[in-house]
Amino acid sequence: MADCKFSFPRSARLIRAYEFKRVYGRGRRIRGRAMTLVAYKRRSPGLRLGLSVSKDHGCAVRRNKIKRLLREAFRLERPALPGRYDLITIPTKREGKYQLDELRREFIDLLQRLESGGGRTGGRRSSPQTRRRQR
Repeated sequence: MADCKFSFPRSARLIRAYEFKRVYGRGRRIRGRAMTLVAYKRRSPGLRLGLSVSKDHGCAVRRNKIKRLLREAFRLERPALPGRYDLITIPTKREGKYQLDELRREFIDLLQRLESGGGRTGGRRSSPQTRRRQR
């Protein structure tokens, strides 16, 4: 029987549109070599994952393969990952294949950097012209 510590239940997933909007709007971004992580600090314990793989990555078969790799990397590392976050993972575009080991290391590295205060705050960046128009 599988160890339930490494499961990936529905409660560990971002599913609804409003959950994605909250993370994109209020979360912090941190960029790695294989992915960008957008993280929003939660009150309740645990990590939840959402995926965003654009059509720039290729056909549906390739996009689904990338999603499966990202889910598996998260599932395997979830017990060891620090913090209480809603996460959205955005893979960087590349020609070659993604390696599971690389994605697992990247999850750990990015979340440790995030916990130590790294990352850029979310929301839209506004230019000086936009700020003047808002006044």
